Amino acid sequence: MINYNGTIQPTDNKQLTFNNRGFKYGDALFETIRVIDGKVIFGEEHYLRLMASMRIMRMEIPMEYTLEFFESEILRLVNATGMKGKPVKVRFNVFRNDGGLYTPVNNDVTFYIQATPLKNAFYIITDDVYGVDIFKDFYQAPGLLSSLKTTNKALQIIGGVYAKENDLQNCLVLNTNKSVIEALNGNLFLVKGTTIKTPPIADGCLNGIVRKQVLKLLQKLEGYTVEEVSISPFELQKADELFITNSVIGIQPIKKYRKKEFTTTFAKGLIGKLNAVARLG
Repeated sequence: MINYNGTIQPTDNKQLTFNNRGFKYGDALFETIRVIDGKVIFGEEHYLRLMASMRIMRMEIPMEYTLEFFESEILRLVNATGMKGKPVKVRFNVFRNDGGLYTPVNNDVTFYIQATPLKNAFYIITDDVYGVDIFKDFYQAPGLLSSLKTTNKALQIIGGVYAKENDLQNCLVLNTNKSVIEALNGNLFLVKGTTIKTPPIADGCLNGIVRKQVLKLLQKLEGYTVEEVSISPFELQKADELFITNSVIGIQPIKKYRKKEFTTTFAKGLIGKLNAVARLG
């Protein structure tokens, strides 16, 4: 089942045409959201990011697109699929309506929502192998457009293929200034002694929801310095820990980068705090 513009219907109903602008031009945005026990986790933050992104993309925001509408449409689908009370991953998609070439006929939009089950209600950290390397074939341009969660993910797709071919679990992305900005599927944090770094949004990384939550948690830790600064590839092997954040996994420690192996103590100490914020926020 999907929620297509407010109508719950089977997934085999072919509502998307060959003229869909998300398909043809990547003229679409999406949010990936956790729903736990009937609660949209970080719902307001996801909603505000989506609305801000729609404005940047010059999409017309319908009057009914309120926070209450956003959350209620998500929960309507979750309930209709029989997953009420269970952990669910939701993808909320917004695309500009059909028409035009690069320049659209108008800026009206349609949304559809998908829901799939999750294994765990809480964010967890496993001891599974998690190795990464830098993806150097293509670079992300720094700037506001790179911070949006659009359906234009060519770099991430090719990077994912590269990771699979090289038996890696993920790759780290560089911007055109050759700074490390993020992983293929999330934001990056680096821990060295009592200093914690994460790339600034201006470097071209995604304006991540969990990134923002983790930064708030880190600011409360005594004895640590938190910096939003550019990260050189040379800093990676000198780090004590590296970890990735996103809305589905929460926190994913990197165990290995090339020949360097990392500890996971800091990340494991942080995951409980993130779970508490997610449940109470």
